[in-house]
Amino acid sequence: MTDYPRVAFRTVDYHQLVRRACFVCELLAGSPAYLHHVVHRDDLAVVFLSRFPSLWGHVLVAPVAHHEHVIGDFDLDSYLALQRRVHAVGSALTAAVRCERLYVLSLGSQQGNRHVHWHLVPLPPGTPYDEQQIAALGADRGYLDVPDGAMADLANAIARRIVVR
Repeated sequence: MTDYPRVAFRTVDYHQLVRRACFVCELLAGSPAYLHHVVHRDDLAVVFLSRFPSLWGHVLVAPVAHHEHVIGDFDLDSYLALQRRVHAVGSALTAAVRCERLYVLSLGSQQGNRHVHWHLVPLPPGTPYDEQQIAALGADRGYLDVPDGAMADLANAIARRIVVR
């Protein structure tokens, strides 16, 4: 099911949340203010559904260890090990959610969301071109208001398809 209403994105509230603490480290510590539906976790990475999904199936992949720079904080082997997880999650996600294209990007800032993470966002088939790419991800569109049960079902559907090689 992907036909959920959109909720206005409250930028001020979001900035307060992500500047208060590292959202990935808080998630890993079990902090109630930073709960997400965890899809997968191993010794290197945690995979979880976005609390503010721009599109159905929006997933994040982050290293368990706190790193802030997408290239500079990793040696090649560590980086490639994380990219194996990104690939495995992308494969599982596209098997679980119909999509025309999978967007993979790293967002964050030294002013908030400092912990390195990759967004994997499936673009639904048939999305008009003017609603794709940056337009599909813009905060001005708001985010999907998905019930907790549907999020749990989605997390399970992706999790059972993840194979890290």
